[in-house]
Amino acid sequence: MSATGTASARRERVARLTRRRTQSNARFFSVEAERIARLCHRMAERFARGGRLVAIGGTPAARSDVRHVAVEFVHPVIVGKRALPAIGLSLEGGPLASQVELVAEPGDIAIAFGPEGAPGTLRAALQAVRERGCLTIAFSSIGAEWEFDPAEDDPFVRQELIETLYHVLWELVHVFFEHRGLLSGREARRVHDTGASRFLYPFLGEEERDVDPVLADVRESVLMKSDEIGALREQTLNENSGALLDGATLLRKTFDAGGKLLVLGNGGSATDAMDAAADFRAAPQGWPARRTIDLTEDAAILTAIANDIGTDAIFARQIIAYGGSGDVALALSTSGNSRNVIEALVEARRRGMGTIAMVGYDGGRVADEGLADHVVVTRSEHIPRIQEAQASAYHVLRELVEVDGA
Repeated sequence: MSATGTASARRERVARLTRRRTQSNARFFSVEAERIARLCHRMAERFARGGRLVAIGGTPAARSDVRHVAVEFVHPVIVGKRALPAIGLSLEGGPLASQVELVAEPGDIAIAFGPEGAPGTLRAALQAVRERGCLTIAFSSIGAEWEFDPAEDDPFVRQELIETLYHVLWELVHVFFEHRGLLSGREARRVHDTGASRFLYPFLGEEERDVDPVLADVRESVLMKSDEIGALREQTLNENSGALLDGATLLRKTFDAGGKLLVLGNGGSATDAMDAAADFRAAPQGWPARRTIDLTEDAAILTAIANDIGTDAIFARQIIAYGGSGDVALALSTSGNSRNVIEALVEARRRGMGTIAMVGYDGGRVADEGLADHVVVTRSEHIPRIQEAQASAYHVLRELVEVDGA
């Protein structure tokens, strides 16, 4: 095959991976939009009574979802969203069933990530919280009250659908807090405050007490968000196909030469770094394990550097400790302006490392100043959608390393 033909075939591979995601996304949310809306109502009732979200998962990839959903509820980034109590439990704390016995309360909401056979007895943990009286949610058939099982055999696409789903739950559960009369008595008085959310959902200020019209509006919001992420994934993957293909080639050469990958990010992007690291270390497809260090996972190192030097140095200091010529840094940032991400990329360049960055908005300083060798820009200002599209980008990057990167 000619060089031109090879390049065309590589781009078509990315386009094919993109189409699969677009089609799966549209199919899944068109089927589940009504149930998602009703679950948001049930979750709002629990939160209004003082319940918490308890996320559990036993695999490395599930751990990243556990941490991601917890940080989104506890630290909302959308104007007008209130913080909601959430805690994540994964295998660092021991057997999952033992942990939930100590943590879960009857009014809580439990959300389980991972397959039935995951380490840590996920099914047993879910059964324990259900018997305690928790509302239970899962993404496989393991005995939860609310189960959403994407009909998708690609584990990366499946996880992307699940991430979009729990982001949508997080965004739309607030609708029922703000709508007077849909929560009973004390709960309705306690949580009704349209505040800055009114511009996102104009119907919130109405005095409607019938839940059905609100459920219909929320269902339509689910479908709108599904369309939005479908289009954004297409933009991210197709517009940046060259950066993804070149990044995959860089990574494959790095791994073949004995080099390693260092991944980093803040907040929700930190959990995406956890996921990317898990996928490179132990891909569910059975691909070769690749040398990868997650710069977000050691709380002692992160807090020591932040306390003694400052948060700007938390990743750069680890680049100095672990990175060198022949390695690659992968940085995830929704803004492209995070100081500690920029400092890490600058340090990586100083040390002769290759650099890949995935950024949102217009690319921020990372794109404007050319701070990475390969930059993937997701052109959105909506952080949940940026993170969902970036998950598709690093999943595609991971796949291209094995099937296209050599």
